[in-house]
Amino acid sequence: MTFRTPILAGLLLAALSLPAMAQDAGLVVYNAQHEALTQEWADGFTKETGIQVTLRNGSDTELGNQLLQEGASSPADVFLTENSPAQVLVDNAGLFEKLPQDILDEVPVNFRPSSGDWIGIAARSTVFAYNTTMLAEDQLPKSMMDLAKPEWKGRWAASPSGADFQAIIAAMLSLKGEQATSDWLKAEKDNSVAYRGNTAALQGVNRGEVPGAIIYHYYYFGDKAKTGENSGNVALHFFKGQDPGAFVSTSGGAVLKSSKHKDEALAFIKWIAGKGGQDVLKNGTSYEYAVGNGADSNPALPPLATLEAPTVDPSSLNSQKVTDLMTAAGLI
Repeated sequence: MTFRTPILAGLLLAALSLPAMAQDAGLVVYNAQHEALTQEWADGFTKETGIQVTLRNGSDTELGNQLLQEGASSPADVFLTENSPAQVLVDNAGLFEKLPQDILDEVPVNFRPSSGDWIGIAARSTVFAYNTTMLAEDQLPKSMMDLAKPEWKGRWAASPSGADFQAIIAAMLSLKGEQATSDWLKAEKDNSVAYRGNTAALQGVNRGEVPGAIIYHYYYFGDKAKTGENSGNVALHFFKGQDPGAFVSTSGGAVLKSSKHKDEALAFIKWIAGKGGQDVLKNGTSYEYAVGNGADSNPALPPLATLEAPTVDPSSLNSQKVTDLMTAAGLI
C-alpha cells in the first residue's frame, strides 16, 4: 500500500493491527449522504487500504435520531450527513469522538464546527432556480428574504419537509435571529408552493407550474449532465452578498465514541476529507463542492470562492428550534 501522508499511514497501520475479528466486521457507516457518492468514497477507501466499509443508508433526521436512541450501544463507527444540523444534534448529545487536529486541518475553518468533533466533507449552495420563460433576470429576488413579500405569493416553491431546506432555515435563524425567521416562515406558508423534494421542485419550475424555487445547486447540474429533461427551461440565481440565500451547507463526517474500530474510522474520515475523497467530488457526478484545502471542485460548477456565502458556524445550526418554528408556521 502507498499512503498520502505518514499520519494516514500510521492510522491505517494501527487499524490493520486490530484483531482479525474486528477486521472482518469492517467499518459500519451510518450514511445520510447520497448513496452513490458515499459508495464511491467507500470503494476508493477500500481499494487503497483493504478496509471493508458497510453502509447503512437513511436520512439526516432519521439516522441522527437513531444515534441518539442507540447512544453508547450504537454499532455505528462513522456518521456522514448531507447537512450540518443532524451532526450538531448528535454532537450536542456528546456522542462524537473529538477529531485529531491533523484531520481537522484537512479543511478550512469555515467548513468545520467550532466544537472540533466533526469535519466538513462536501458542500452545497443554496440557489433560486427559475423558469427563464417566466422570469427575467431583472425580476429575480435580490434577497431570499424578499420571498416573504406579497408580490411573491404563489410564485415560488420549496420542499419544507426536507432536511436540505431545514438546514437553509437553520442558517437563516443563525444569521437573522428568531423573530425575523419566524416572520419569514409564516410568510412562506402563505406565499410558497410545497413540493416533496428538491427534484420535484426543480421539475415544477421547469414545467412552468411555479416561476422559481429554493433548492441546492447540484440538482440542476446533475440533471444538466444527464438528459436535461428537468432543467431545460431553468437557470440558477446565486444570491451572493452574504445573503441567507447564499448559504453554503456543509456535509459532515464524524466518528462515534462508541466505535470499536476508531483507528479505521479516523482513517476513513481523513481519507474522505483529504485528496482521495475530494478527488471523487472533482471527477465524479455528484456535483457537490469539494471543501478540502487546495481541492478543486467539478469544473462545471461556479467556483466556491465566488459565491459570497455568509459566514455561519456549523455548530450553531439548531435543528430542533427550526422544527419548532416551522411547525408553528404550519409548514411541517
